[in-house]
Order: sequence, then C-alpha cells, then structure tokens
Amino acid sequence: MTHQTNHSRRRFLQTSAAGAAFAALPGLSAATGSSLLRKATPGFNADVEIEFSAQTSQVRVFADGPATRVQTYSASLLKGPASTLRTLPDNYLGPILNLQQGQKVRIFFNNRLQEPSIIHWHGLHVPQHSDGHPMYSIQPGEQYVYEFEVLNRAGTSLYHSHAHDLTAEQVYRGLAGLIVVNDADEAKLDLPRGEFDLPLVIQDRRFDERNQLQYLQAMPERMMGFLGDTILVNGKPQAEFNVKSRAYRFRAVNGSNSRIYKLGWDDGTPLTAIGTDAGLLAQPETRPYIMLAPGERVDLWLDFSGRAVGTRLTLNSLAYSGALPGMHGGMGMMHGKLAQGAKFPIAAFKVSEKVADSPKLPKTLVPLQRLSEANVDNRDNPIPIALSIRHMRPLLNGLSFSMDRVMDYEKVALGSIKKIRIFHDHGGADGQHSGGMGMGRMGGMRGGAESDRRGMGGMGGMMMEMAHPIHLHGQQYQILSRNGANTKAADYATVKDGFIDSGWKDTVLVMPGEEVNIIKPFQDYKGLFLYHCHNLEHEDLGMMRQYYIG
Repeated sequence: MTHQTNHSRRRFLQTSAAGAAFAALPGLSAATGSSLLRKATPGFNADVEIEFSAQTSQVRVFADGPATRVQTYSASLLKGPASTLRTLPDNYLGPILNLQQGQKVRIFFNNRLQEPSIIHWHGLHVPQHSDGHPMYSIQPGEQYVYEFEVLNRAGTSLYHSHAHDLTAEQVYRGLAGLIVVNDADEAKLDLPRGEFDLPLVIQDRRFDERNQLQYLQAMPERMMGFLGDTILVNGKPQAEFNVKSRAYRFRAVNGSNSRIYKLGWDDGTPLTAIGTDAGLLAQPETRPYIMLAPGERVDLWLDFSGRAVGTRLTLNSLAYSGALPGMHGGMGMMHGKLAQGAKFPIAAFKVSEKVADSPKLPKTLVPLQRLSEANVDNRDNPIPIALSIRHMRPLLNGLSFSMDRVMDYEKVALGSIKKIRIFHDHGGADGQHSGGMGMGRMGGMRGGAESDRRGMGGMGGMMMEMAHPIHLHGQQYQILSRNGANTKAADYATVKDGFIDSGWKDTVLVMPGEEVNIIKPFQDYKGLFLYHCHNLEHEDLGMMRQYYIG
C-alpha cells in the first residue's frame, strides 16, 4: 500500500465514534449488539455458511511478464448448496456468490491483510450489523461474523471493501466480487442460464512495466477520481467472449473507482436491459446506449441469433461529455491516455458456433410495484442530498462524513417511505445551499485542519461541478423524476438516453446541474445506513453521510 496507518489510533477512534453513536441515538446499541467484533448468534440457523478471507496475493493478470500483487477475497463453503460459490480461476476478483431469496446466510470474515477492512454487500437489504459500516472495520488477524436473510428479489449485486479511508485503494487492488440472487419469479421465466448467464465486471486499472498496479493519490487526481488506462473485464485485459448464435444474459457491473461507462455496440445495434441494480425490470427496455456509473449494474440481454459464424462485435464505451469540469478544455486528459468520456473498446464477442435453439426475449419479466408521491409522507419536504465540492472538499449537504453524528433530517422512522431530492449545491462559499435547511454553514466550518493536512487547501475557493454516482445503503429505491433543465444541453444530450430509471436502484448517476428525485422505503431494520458518492476517491475524502432509522 502507498500509505501508513496508525492502526491502534484508528481502532480507538473507531470504537469511540461507535460508542458515541450508540449513546447519542436511542435504541441503537440494542439494535447492533454491544461488541464491534461480532460473533455467531445462537439460534440463527443458517442455510448457508461461508468462510471468507481478505489477503494479499499474486495473480497473473497478463499472459506475459510477472504476476501482479493484489488484495483478494478467497472463500470456502462450510454449509449449503455446492453452487453457492463459483471461483474465477487465477483472478483477483472474489468468488461469485449464488444466493437464493429466503436463505439465511452466515459469513465468517477473516482479515489477513496488514490494515483494517470490512465487507459491504452492495445491493443486499441486510441489518446494520451486516451491512459493512466502517465502524465495524476489523484489524489484521480479527474475525467478523455476518448474519442475514436474503430478502432481495432475483438480481445482480456486488460486494467490496468498505473500510474507512481505505475503500478506494482496497477495491482498486482487488477487494470486490459479484453476488447473484435467484428467486421463484425469475425461475418461471425462460432466461439464459448456466453457460449463457455470464458476468461482465468492468474495471479500469494502471500498471507499470512490471505488471504492478499503480494507484496515485495526487490531490487533483483524487478530486477528479482515479482513472486507469487499461480496461479489464472479469479481471482480464483485452476480453473476448466466444459466443453461440443465441441469446445470453450478461450481468454488467461497473467495478471501477470513478470511471463512468457509456455502453454501446460498435455497429450501432441498440442494447436491451432486463434488469437494473439488484432486480429484474417489469419488462425489457431497449436503448441506443446504456450509462453505467461506478456501483451500478445492468443485466443485458445480448442476442447473437442470426449472426454468422466468425462475426465479431465490439462492446464499446462511447464518447460523452460533461461529467468532469473542463472536459473539453483538457481537464479530463490529466489522468493519462484514457480520459473520462473517451471512446474505447471494452470487450469483443465472436460468434464461434451456430445453434438452432435460443430463448426468446420475454415481453414481460416480473411484477414491479411503482411507488409515487402518494406513497411518501414528506411529499412537499423531501430529504435533501446536496452535492458540492468546495475548497477541494467533496460534501453532502455541506458536511463531511462523521461516524458519530446524524443530523435531524437524517433521522427517519422505521417503516416510512421518503422522497429524497438529490441536486447540485449552488450556494456560496460559506457552505449554504439551496435546500433551505441551514445545514451548509455548519459543514463549511468543519474539517479545515483535516483539509489542510490532506493538501486540499491549495485551490482556495474553487467550486467544481462533477457527475456523482450516489449510492444509498439498505433498501433500494425508485427514481421518481430527473430534471436536466440546469444542465448544459449539449453535454446532457450525450448521456440522457442511456438512463434506465424504471426499476429498483441503489446507485444513481447525477450529472452536473441535474436534479434527481427518488422514493426510498426505510423498512425492516433499524440502525445506521450510509449514503455516499460511489466515486470511491470522493467517498474516502468524506463525501459520505448516514441515516439513522429508528
């Protein structure tokens, strides 16, 4: 790793902050248990038990040259169906978890790194103690026990490190993997299965001449988000799939730290989606291209029926603009050869065999209840998530992350359904924003010393607008509306047709000037649940807050 951490001080601060949170929020200690080092619960009868470990390793990313030093997850199945774990051979990505709705799952997580870590099950609706909140980060040599019932419907989620201040680099170095949930509704559909149901985990990385990962932390680059110049799919460069002349399901996951992809075929053929973040759609949706921000997933129906053997198609990330300040003025090129919004190939698909049988694209998929403002109890007073970067600090509602603090507007009642307004903060330098709740001034006065320590003060009062992928932990939400009236029209036109907003989501891309309204249920579990920018450099810089559900 490129930085040194005082682990004893981190543990003291972590436990102190958690203790303060428990004391400040009535009922939280009872909801979470008294110990941060969680053990197995007597009486929790698990259907599936897995032993998980995070450790350093070496894998062969490239065919030639030295192996690459990585951090990776390994797992062994202690109890449950043999299909629960699917290991990707010679790969830094963790094993694919195949879970069934209704299963009770226990995971023993062992930290064999030389620094703190914890796992977040991104997309799964689980209790606070099993969500991977950074307060639960464990030290080297320690074990943490997750226990949860799979409440999710069929869909595609992921898991990754969520250690405080270490998320971006640990994910970058390999601590991530895919989760597949199955259910009875999906089983009734004639969807591609087995060898025709494949992962498509897209990541960008940088390597030196010895095939070693490079992760730079210069402040301008951290503020813009880390961009690599090598595209990996399922942990490998120059990915190529040999496919048959039939339909496939590809579970596309943006596993990059900050790169936003605009998925599209090289020949202009539209893309069809059958699912979004962790859930199938009510019916398939076809787009000329599909936007995929960090943390987002989309299940693609790729049909090669009628294609001649030898046909080669390329899935590209197409060109777009407006995600970064000054993209047309060279700012986007500061990251190296592959700018945010550049066009480049992701993977090739070669038709290698002609077959006669293929499932047909269903006209309808699964029942999906659409939420509306009639379902919320705060229609005219939505909870704000104001996005801003001031004095080189990315903020939410004018505030940085504080593990032991929840503002009044971040406290929600268990069982409620809330409207949440995500927008860009155009307030003044003191941190006040247009949300009208007076939260910004407090945020503008906090963290100055920390900002200077990290080297963030050098650009003065510069305020930047960027695209932010906003991820809310816990239960998933629906997108009520998008308003692009305040965006730059020419830039917005390059991305707006690629948003699929009709399904359940947990991560949404908000372009500069855009306002997105969502409806989120807060059901089943009390406790602290994070919301943050899934540009992982931004998250580590403090663009993260938490709701208290009580």
